[in-house]
Amino acid sequence: MINGATELSPVARAAAVFSGPVSVAARTTVPVILRATEAEATGARMQVGGIRVIERAIRQLARLRDVHVVVVDDGSIPLPRRLPRNMERRTIAADGDNGDLEAGIERLRTELGPETAMVGADVVWLQPARFDKGTRVVDAASRRAANDSVFWEVERETVGLVDRILNQKISSRLTRLLLVHLPVAPAFVTLLAGFIGLYGALLVASGTWLGVVTGFAVLEGYVILDGCANDLARVRLHQTALGAWLDTAVGDFVNVVMILAVGLGLWHHGGTILDMKMALAAAGMTLFYVAVCYRELMRQGEGDVMKLRWWFAYGQALKNVSGAGSNSIKNVMLLGRRDFVILLAIGLAYFDQLPVVLLYLLIIGIVRAAGALGQLLTPDWRVRPPA
Repeated sequence: MINGATELSPVARAAAVFSGPVSVAARTTVPVILRATEAEATGARMQVGGIRVIERAIRQLARLRDVHVVVVDDGSIPLPRRLPRNMERRTIAADGDNGDLEAGIERLRTELGPETAMVGADVVWLQPARFDKGTRVVDAASRRAANDSVFWEVERETVGLVDRILNQKISSRLTRLLLVHLPVAPAFVTLLAGFIGLYGALLVASGTWLGVVTGFAVLEGYVILDGCANDLARVRLHQTALGAWLDTAVGDFVNVVMILAVGLGLWHHGGTILDMKMALAAAGMTLFYVAVCYRELMRQGEGDVMKLRWWFAYGQALKNVSGAGSNSIKNVMLLGRRDFVILLAIGLAYFDQLPVVLLYLLIIGIVRAAGALGQLLTPDWRVRPPA
């Protein structure tokens, strides 16, 4: 781990610019030097989370709005053809003397100013602005340590109860052992998971005991594979608004189809028209909730429902809700998440209790519709972010 290394000491000054008040005469951006020289070449070429360490560093720094990054290279490390907007490339030749290279970097550092931060292209860190809390990759052991830290960070952000206990462990292992080594995009995995979820819903709609149990088991596989898509996007630092929208849309589609499949399964095997009416009501209320969510996603400029600010959460996002009543909100949210619902449905279907599954889905639909209706009736000022 890098703890207060000499080359990273300016980070403390850079952090002050990030967090402290900025005067009119102050610089609007913090200069950062990304060293991509022969000294960092070994680790920079290694892969962590499915991408080269130098590409990870570039993507991390590209997320910072208030920095200007100068990538210093001597031709030792292949760089991407196009760099992000907040970056420029400076080539400094060593001329066979490493001292000349270091002197050139120091001159550049003096030119950029005393608040300049410096980070190596062989360093892996988790938080975009915390260069000093990184792992320098120099060999296989340090690469494994960096890889472990990246995947640990992904697992730490898991929300659902069943996801934390079971699904995330499986999806993380599958992503780590297979998907990061394949040339597949997270969006492709999301779509593949959606087709698997649709197939599982069709099995549930068959209504037979074996078909229902197998169908919910396939839906559990859909949840795990969708988790793989999210993991892949996070470890590759390839999270986009389009990807978030696609994941939300596919998840909502599978949820609605699953509700209708439960109603069809009951109706076809010993049920009544009331079962189908209950399923239609639950699906309709879910669609109403989905429509309100999409409206809020566009109004609030988000791509993830968990980041939306809700009236019942006092204008806070569900992901980080706190204060009075926050525990109740979190518990209700956990009981309505798809990971818990599908695992519960597997158990109930095994004991041939599909009507209970439909009733549970109807209750969830009512709660969601009530929350969505409250959001529509709530004044805008109650869900605005704090100043």
